[in-house]
Amino acid sequence: MKFFLDTANIDQIKEAKDMGMLDGVTTNPTLVSKENKSLHELYSEIVEICKGKPVSLETTTNNTDVIVKEGQNFVNTYGKDIYVKVANTKPGLKAVRQLWDSGINCNVTLTFSAAQYLLAAKAGARYVSPFIGRLDDIGHTGMDLIKEIKQIFGNYDFKTQILVASIRHPQHVVDAGKIGADVV
Repeated sequence: MKFFLDTANIDQIKEAKDMGMLDGVTTNPTLVSKENKSLHELYSEIVEICKGKPVSLETTTNNTDVIVKEGQNFVNTYGKDIYVKVANTKPGLKAVRQLWDSGINCNVTLTFSAAQYLLAAKAGARYVSPFIGRLDDIGHTGMDLIKEIKQIFGNYDFKTQILVASIRHPQHVVDAGKIGADVV
């Protein structure tokens, strides 16, 4: 199982790398806003530390054309290891398909049902990021969603990887591993 850090903090990323635990990084605008660096400086440092590992940079709009342009700009500026992090909306899925068709990888996020992740996989997402902790917070069992997604993706041989997000405690990591999730 791969471990991705959900952070924009350079010290945390370096520490995980030093321990051999860094397989990738995901970010979002909230995490980025907590750091005292320009966006370009921060993203450049993250990509440099991660050399050859996936780095998900999140788009900040719900407009298909703007998402595609942002995604293309991310890849053109920071390199081929960038995964464009896109919210699972109709405009977002259209953008995922356009980016996929142009050879750019996407990580689809902000989704809470297996049906939505099926749509993301069909659109061409390379990663889907179910927020299991948030599901647990509202009285659902987040790991049940991981089981459903794993079964559906297996039934149809989707190449989309499951990135279990919103981890709340170590048991989530163990359970994700038992289910066969690709990434936590």
